[in-house]
Amino acid sequence: MVLHACHATFVSVFKHVIYYIKVETKYIFITGGVASSLGKGIISASLGKLLQARGYHITIQKFDPYINIDPGTLNPYEHGECYVTADGMETDLDLGHYERFTGIETTRDNSVTTGRIYLSVIERERRGDYLGKTIQVVPHITDEIKRRMLRSESAAKEHLDFVITEIGGTIGDIESQPFLEAIRQLRWELGQSRALNVHLTYVPYIAAAGELKTKPTQTSVKQLQGLGIQPEVLVLRTEHALNDELRQKVAHFCNVDPTAVVQSQDMPSIYEVPVNMQQQGLDAIILRKLGMEVGETPPLGPWRSFLERRKRATRVVNIALVGKYDLQDAYKSIRESLAHAGTYNDRKVNVTFINSESLTRDNVADKLAGMAGVVICPGFGQRGIEGKIIAAEYTRTHDIPTFGICLGMQMMVIEFARNVLGYDDANSSEMSADTTHNVIDMMEEQKSVTQMGGTMRLGAYACRLKAGSRACDAYRAASADNASGNGDGLRIVERHRHRYEFNNRYLAEFVANGMNCVGINPEANLVEIVEIPTLRWYIGTQFHPEYSSTVLHPHPLFMSFVKACALSN
Repeated sequence: MVLHACHATFVSVFKHVIYYIKVETKYIFITGGVASSLGKGIISASLGKLLQARGYHITIQKFDPYINIDPGTLNPYEHGECYVTADGMETDLDLGHYERFTGIETTRDNSVTTGRIYLSVIERERRGDYLGKTIQVVPHITDEIKRRMLRSESAAKEHLDFVITEIGGTIGDIESQPFLEAIRQLRWELGQSRALNVHLTYVPYIAAAGELKTKPTQTSVKQLQGLGIQPEVLVLRTEHALNDELRQKVAHFCNVDPTAVVQSQDMPSIYEVPVNMQQQGLDAIILRKLGMEVGETPPLGPWRSFLERRKRATRVVNIALVGKYDLQDAYKSIRESLAHAGTYNDRKVNVTFINSESLTRDNVADKLAGMAGVVICPGFGQRGIEGKIIAAEYTRTHDIPTFGICLGMQMMVIEFARNVLGYDDANSSEMSADTTHNVIDMMEEQKSVTQMGGTMRLGAYACRLKAGSRACDAYRAASADNASGNGDGLRIVERHRHRYEFNNRYLAEFVANGMNCVGINPEANLVEIVEIPTLRWYIGTQFHPEYSSTVLHPHPLFMSFVKACALSN
């Protein structure tokens, strides 16, 4: 038995060593030109999905050229939603696409800004790590960028076959140049068999001339070539189909293999992009360019099944988002989570944004007319909160399915305290420091904090669900991978981004009057979920469930919510 065990251990170790010898991580750099918002994140996520379907271990990272340390202090109007990783990093919304497409849990290593790069280099200079040398963009800044792009330690630890790196912004931006110089150096250092560039550009259609124009793409590629980078693959974003003659022209003037010019035409859904890219052989092109075997094309069975079900889901359910940011990307993950849940409930979710600043007692009935459900959105600050409170009161008293997320949950709590418990001045101490009923209050450990960035309760925290609650039933029904427990309730793990909490001094009073606290953090005894069981569906979560919903694994609470909306429709 001992010899057998030793032999098994030896074989295991030997296989592990052989894996390290065989695996040589490949690096794909995604850049963009002509215009921003062309969809580099979607192309990166789609490529990651296709390589993953072939059995490769991949990760995707985003390098943003702005000097902010992270997007945490950025107004959503500037940069869309702030996405939070499980390890507590505030990141770009593209990481949400990466996770939704691939199911991979990203970390702080997957999001890097110029600010983080410079901060790291400056901190080392202050410690004397550079031994008195003059610190320069080249080589010190570019070396730090290269170190993070390579992910050498984690690539070996995670057995990564591919690291896909998206560079934010467009070619020609001054702030992007250190990143592009780092890519230029890495491509020479790694060689053609380990690194390549995929360049995404835009081919505009001039309606007056009735023509598609390739000159912007040619100019963009020339700018890239001028920086010492020759793209191996071009992805052309377009609203109109591109013929072979036009693609040949682009290939000729950009020094790119004609078979490596791929078009990314507008699709009915971002989730159809991976299939479109596979049909044009994007993954196969890249494997050939890197000298790897192509093999058979993966069927993408579960993904295609999702798309088919999505197409068949034609019955509409109307859901309102009540928030203060009239911008689609500000609530991107919520919108996508609703879409996922809609598909698996065989419904097409039609989202209507309602600005909470304009919501009053006089117009709330008209504004919410025809809505099968309401999401009271997260956010920060005073602006628009009274409208959210009015929405919470209306949906509670009219028994409309309601989902409050983070600040939305807090507004549900405040509304209940004012109109059911009778505390007219009930509020959050964030909004009113002198309220006598601070049903939402700051955590003790946060009261001495003065900085804004990275000082909240961020990342994944555990929550114990009360058995028999609607929230617990939702997780059980979905057989969620992140839930465990027995008949006494479930233990789940969800991501947070907030500083203020439910004030436990009022807990017994809330429960006695019908708002149950059914989710509790077991370490700090903080309230995570509230619900009113006598209503059809009225749940608020302090955490952000939208960060955990993916195409193939929709979030249990969104599934339950949309189902309730569909039944009330």
